[in-house]
Amino acid sequence: MAGAGVFEFTDANFDQEVLKSEQPVLVDFWAGWCGPCKAIAPAVDSIAAAYAGKIKVGKVNVDQHPATPSRYGIRGIPALLFFKGGKVADQIVGLVPQEAIEKTVEKVIA
Repeated sequence: MAGAGVFEFTDANFDQEVLKSEQPVLVDFWAGWCGPCKAIAPAVDSIAAAYAGKIKVGKVNVDQHPATPSRYGIRGIPALLFFKGGKVADQIVGLVPQEAIEKTVEKVIA
């Protein structure tokens, strides 16, 4: 379900791809049965394209990779976590407009 420029993060590659990333990372926690997750996906894909080279964007399927969402206390999806320097810098839970995500991206990459 990931668009162009959107990585697929797993329990196995999360530390390497996200926590050790040189760039800030936006992680979209989602599931195939989640309507709001599908609704927010085009905004996440659009941000991946618009901010290519400035922020790495990827998704974690919470059903296939339960250890990572559990590690970060993900209780509701969609949940967008913004990582910088291996730490959670910000987060958005629930369906929000693309502008709200962009504002947070701007803050995290500044």
